[in-house]
Amino acid sequence: MTRGANGRTALGEVTGHNIKQLKKLNTVVFPVSYNDKFYKDVLQAGELARLAYYNDVVVGGVCCRIDHSEGQRRLYIMTLGCLAPYRRHGIGTMMLEHVLQYVQKDGNFDSIFLHVQINNESAISFYQKFGFSIVETKPAYYKRIEPADAHVLQKALEKTCSNSSSSSKSHASHNGPVTNGPNNAYHHHHHHNNPHQHHNGRAK
Repeated sequence: MTRGANGRTALGEVTGHNIKQLKKLNTVVFPVSYNDKFYKDVLQAGELARLAYYNDVVVGGVCCRIDHSEGQRRLYIMTLGCLAPYRRHGIGTMMLEHVLQYVQKDGNFDSIFLHVQINNESAISFYQKFGFSIVETKPAYYKRIEPADAHVLQKALEKTCSNSSSSSKSHASHNGPVTNGPNNAYHHHHHHNNPHQHHNGRAK
């Protein structure tokens, strides 16, 4: 999976000390900006937010939240992005596998989902490799970017935990879904009244 054997990759926590690096990364990777509440929630997200490092430099990030809409407990990928020059080093795969391991360990999620801009073919194919499929297309999902339509990509999960009370720490769910912007990285953005964005692009 990894090209460039001389590169070290790792994931790290998002903290008050490095949140500015996440902000800078998202500004470069995604075509929309995220508001202060987004980053405030990220600091409380625990394992659901991670920075990705390549040779000790921040090159990617993933931010998720627990969603309780539609009578289900689902994990929503708000943003998953990597700087374009660092694609094909397994960064996107490492971040998504972290998220998949989280939901597997939890055992009480119905599915995991995100939004992707309809022309972001690299992101769509990346997620499909991990068992996601397009379940819906939302017209005019994005504001201020074209095309404005978004695919909803979803991966159904088998619950392994019979105790539904494990929905303990859910973060305030935004009604807005996730989206994906330009093809210059795997990303996926989420939009709300203040668009947060989420991009998913190719990650190998």
